[in-house]
Amino acid sequence: MADYDFDVLVIGAGPGGYVAAIRAAQLGLKTACAESRETLGGTCLNVGCIPSKALLHASELFEEAAHGTLAKWGVKASGVELDLDTMHAARRDSITGLTGGIEFLFKKNKIEWLKGLATFESADTVRVGERTVRAKNIVIATGSSVTPLPSVAVDQERIVDSTGALELPEVPEHLVVIGGGVIGLELGSVWKRLGAKVTVVEYLDQILPGMDGEVRKESHKIFKKQGFEFRLSTKVTAAEAKNGSVALTVEPAAGGSSETIEASHVLVSIGRRPNTEGLGLEKAGLQVNTRGQIDTDHEFRTSIPGVWAIGDVIPGPMLAHKAEDEGIAVAENIAGETGIVNHAVIPNVVYTMPEIAGVGLTEEDARAGGEVKVGKFPMLANSRAKTNKEPDGFVKVIADAKTDRVLGVWIIASLGGTMIAEAALAMEFGATSEDIAYTSHAHPTHSEALKEAAMAVTGKPIHI
Repeated sequence: MADYDFDVLVIGAGPGGYVAAIRAAQLGLKTACAESRETLGGTCLNVGCIPSKALLHASELFEEAAHGTLAKWGVKASGVELDLDTMHAARRDSITGLTGGIEFLFKKNKIEWLKGLATFESADTVRVGERTVRAKNIVIATGSSVTPLPSVAVDQERIVDSTGALELPEVPEHLVVIGGGVIGLELGSVWKRLGAKVTVVEYLDQILPGMDGEVRKESHKIFKKQGFEFRLSTKVTAAEAKNGSVALTVEPAAGGSSETIEASHVLVSIGRRPNTEGLGLEKAGLQVNTRGQIDTDHEFRTSIPGVWAIGDVIPGPMLAHKAEDEGIAVAENIAGETGIVNHAVIPNVVYTMPEIAGVGLTEEDARAGGEVKVGKFPMLANSRAKTNKEPDGFVKVIADAKTDRVLGVWIIASLGGTMIAEAALAMEFGATSEDIAYTSHAHPTHSEALKEAAMAVTGKPIHI
């Protein structure tokens, strides 16, 4: 049989795939990456993490100028207007720069980009477009896509998914977001700040499923204060778009009489599903689990020797940074090194304003596992947050009652996404709440709230 064309073939060039390819090449392995998009970077860079953050930032700037926030600081802006075309152009520019950067890194590391949809012919052979290649190791990193809602047909005009919500050519008069999770709240925040009425319809009795219960409740209060309307414990059963509007039929999740919500636009945001269909996995001898995921061991090996999987196609949170960590680890494992990802310490962030971030266990899960101590500190008592007129939120530290080891940290703060990195690092090193409490934090910074919350674990915060 002929020699292998590549030591490593990565299928998918999202955050997990392109990182795996680069790391494999750095380790001296002849590497290729198959990607069917016209640009590298996957969902995250093209229609996910990056463009949504561009619009979040732009909408925050608009709101500060248009709604009087700047005036409170003596910066008087008059005649503020929204130029949505320019805002979209800035979003696209951020995408172009970053996807082009990955293409440069591929060339720098001598990674061959196989352009086209990849399908297995056998466990070591893949067809990409008109080309068939063999690889000693194949890494499946095809990511995830939007989960459809059978009763609501997306047309990307009046009824959109997360991709369509980034491209709306006008500010919706009334945007109904189906799903009170991360993506729906972030994109709802964008259009709310730009002038839309936003109603969130959530099947569960609270928003942000999977997050700490106290954080979910406080976030709900903050969003309501910002003008969001919520319909919790509510099920969407139908949607009809006509005459420039959408009629959404809803009913109580527990059953009951239906009613109609009239909206100009609807965003379907009920989650994501792994991209495992159409890969020809059966030809490689692979099967998916009941969630359509590929099961792996802790080294990211599948049940078939030489075939590996990472990112959104395997169990675990669908997060770009989790996929990146796994991309590095799988490449190192293929190269004979030791690649490890600590899945107990993966931070999660909602990029609303304020940001909502967490790492480790929720208080509910921690208490289910044993006795804990909890320390909280309000951002209202943090000098920098108060000075910046950013009083909403708190920091919460959950520690084991016997060992004092930190089990989880939850943050609602304007800089929560940045602050959570310190908590993740502390937990990775097995820190106790005392370790954080006795670590000097620069003053005045938002991060002092984490220090104070750690001090509050033993009942000794200074500023409350």
